[in-house]
Amino acid sequence: MTWAAVLALAAGTYLVRLAGILLRDRVTLPARLARLTDLGATALLVALVATAALTEAGGFAGWARPAGVLVGGVAAWLKVPFVLVVVLAAGTTAGLRTLGVA
Repeated sequence: MTWAAVLALAAGTYLVRLAGILLRDRVTLPARLARLTDLGATALLVALVATAALTEAGGFAGWARPAGVLVGGVAAWLKVPFVLVVVLAAGTTAGLRTLGVA
């Protein structure tokens, strides 16, 4: 990727964020659209987590990584401090790999 592309993407990202701040009080979204936007953001996050947790190099990543992600997700859902969430997820994955679970 060239520097021109990186700078163009950075400028575009900055302008989108700035537009959100400047238009916050001028644009009112209907409740249904606001709800759909929230659901869309959640769906994108779940898709990102699923692809990162389940695939590696175009194939299945094994069972240790999804188990670690699951433990981390449950810990985050229970509002465990973030550092402990990371330690639990990494510990679960490392422990399973130590036991020979791929």
